[in-house]
Amino acid sequence: MSRIEAVRNITNHTDKEGAPDLFSTLEDELSSALSLYWSTAGDILRGSGVDLLDPPDDFFSIDKNFFSALFIYSYKRADIPRSRRILYSAVNQCLRGMVTGCDNILDDEYKRTLATSLPKQGVRFRSIIDIMVSDRVLFQILLRKRKEEGFSYEQIISASASSLRALIKSGVQEASEEGGVDKILEPTEILRLVHHYKTGILFQSPWVVPSSIENFEKENVASLMDALYRIGMGCQIMDDMVDLPIDAQKKGHNYIISLIRHAPDFKEWARFKALMASDTGLKVKSDLLHEFPRALQAAVKASRAYLEKGLKALFSDSHQCLVEPTMIFLSKKIGADRFISECEGGGSSTCGSG
Repeated sequence: MSRIEAVRNITNHTDKEGAPDLFSTLEDELSSALSLYWSTAGDILRGSGVDLLDPPDDFFSIDKNFFSALFIYSYKRADIPRSRRILYSAVNQCLRGMVTGCDNILDDEYKRTLATSLPKQGVRFRSIIDIMVSDRVLFQILLRKRKEEGFSYEQIISASASSLRALIKSGVQEASEEGGVDKILEPTEILRLVHHYKTGILFQSPWVVPSSIENFEKENVASLMDALYRIGMGCQIMDDMVDLPIDAQKKGHNYIISLIRHAPDFKEWARFKALMASDTGLKVKSDLLHEFPRALQAAVKASRAYLEKGLKALFSDSHQCLVEPTMIFLSKKIGADRFISECEGGGSSTCGSG
């Protein structure tokens, strides 16, 4: 069963205005946006010596592109016309390609954006191609849509520059962690000084280009941008649950590590360091968070608060039924569900007893 099935089942209805069901609408617009991105990338690569292959089978699925679907939904809530929702979603795929490519290089891994004829082992250059092509796709699709959508050259130049500035803010934060950090910040500082830039405002970046082009008042979309910010923050805390062992080894900022380090009981920090230094710690590192139920409970509570408030603000009154299944889906997508279930009655752990 797909992780998205619960959301699909709930969204299989007709809304009050008699429009097509929500899931099908999002799926259709997402597919159109991704097709625009892929075909434009093919045009750019043609004759370069690097061939663009057919997209993988799951390339168009909402399961794989769930955040992109949420961003389209936010455009729909703001009454942006369908043609521009598709355009802005294609732009978001460009931003995603650039961010993923940079993350690949920084983390020495490869998560694919484009399927090309490059050798599979050439992961660094594959990431570079993903970044360069995505950057050019962004500018090209805006230029191609200029007459059709009535954009001026000034708007396109402003939108392109704004998109870069939005990504740089997150990148600067990532750069500050290269080589590890010397100080473990307080939990509130992690949220305010790290996750705010790392993920919170990154989730608002899909609104940078529309804000440069559309004529709406910023106040009209402020609540939607705040909702996306909160969703990003909640997801980042779940990421920290999953990434606890690797962040500890790399000495990176992590909300859970901060909760343990600054716990009222200093024995927690001593125990954490001992586990990481021992053979036992290496064996249980994938489930290291289970060893610290107090920190786990605090992280789950914080993540849920961000997600619940964000999703309730994002979804319309008729779609409030999607809040809970969306939180469940996101926890499974990120891989934090095994931790969260213990704090919400789904496991045998004594979460919160510490």
